[in-house]
Amino acid sequence: MEEAIEALRADREALLEIGEGLSDAAWAAPSGCPGWSVQDVFAHMDALFWMVVDASSLPDTGGAPTEEAQEIYVAGRRSWSADRVLEDYRSVSTDAIERLAALATETFDLPLGDLGTYAASSLGNAFAFDHYTHIRADLFAPRGPLPGAAPPSDALRLAPALAWVAAALPQQNADAIATLDGSVECEISGPGGRRLTIGDGDSTARIESDGAAFVRWITHRGEWDELGVVATGDPASLATVRELRVF
Repeated sequence: MEEAIEALRADREALLEIGEGLSDAAWAAPSGCPGWSVQDVFAHMDALFWMVVDASSLPDTGGAPTEEAQEIYVAGRRSWSADRVLEDYRSVSTDAIERLAALATETFDLPLGDLGTYAASSLGNAFAFDHYTHIRADLFAPRGPLPGAAPPSDALRLAPALAWVAAALPQQNADAIATLDGSVECEISGPGGRRLTIGDGDSTARIESDGAAFVRWITHRGEWDELGVVATGDPASLATVRELRVF
């Protein structure tokens, strides 16, 4: 959890620096999230922090699934100026990160609706994953409109993002994984690298990917061919894994 908090603090500082340098045109530009502008992506991350600090301040979603709920939260901030979104993020993120850090010693499980149920102490991984992915895959090229280099995809940022994927993947894709005839080994190389096994039983296929590419394809922000993923083994198993997705 400590690593996740440090990653979150680093990406918070990076996001604030990015926001402070944006023109009006850049704020309004379409992001890599279909239907969301760059400002909407910032508003999304701002709203997520309010879920930690005071969820009652957000619009009522009526129990909508996670993706629909996020659309409602973002829509509720569309009338805001870019300056207001950035300053609200600056303020609430400080409090939220401290609250997330305080969960490190907690032992209870936290149900997150259709996302699954997780140890409260690991919630920082979810926020680190969300920041990691939106900043690098939705704000910066090739999917996003912002030029230049994105913040680093180093071990500090990738390790908690991949830890969230490891915990979330089997819960968020249980039905699809249950159809596998055996298991698929994922060998993740580079910073934050690890081995993940998808499914049970004898291995029928193997996937090799670096960590940054893995986050992109498991969030449906890139295809295996363009990301240099090497996949061998049972075609049916690989086809199933290709469609898995983590939020």
